[in-house]
Amino acid sequence: MFVKKGDKVRVITGKDKGVEATVLVALPKVNKVIVEGVNLVKKHQKPNNENPQGAIVEKEAPIHASNVQVLDKNGVAGRVGYRFEDGKKVRYNKKSGEVLD
Repeated sequence: MFVKKGDKVRVITGKDKGVEATVLVALPKVNKVIVEGVNLVKKHQKPNNENPQGAIVEKEAPIHASNVQVLDKNGVAGRVGYRFEDGKKVRYNKKSGEVLD
C-alpha cells in the first residue's frame, strides 16, 4: 500500500473531494485509510458513565486508498512510485519527482 500513517493526502473523489488532511490510520489488509475529518459518520452510543443520556458521536469512517493522492513537501499531489537511493527503497511523487520518505 502506498499510503502510510501521518502522510498528507488529498481526497480525489467522493463527497469530500478536494480536502487535504492527514492519514490517521492505514488499513493495508483491506486497502483503506482513515483520514482526519473525511467521511464523517454519525454513531449512536448507548448510555454509559461518560454519557448517561447516550449520545450521537461523529467519527471518521475508512475510505478506499485509491481515492486519495499523497502530497509532497510542496503540496503537489501525484501518484507514488518506488526507487532505490543509496541502497534504500524510497517512495517518491511521480509528478514532481520529490522523495516522500
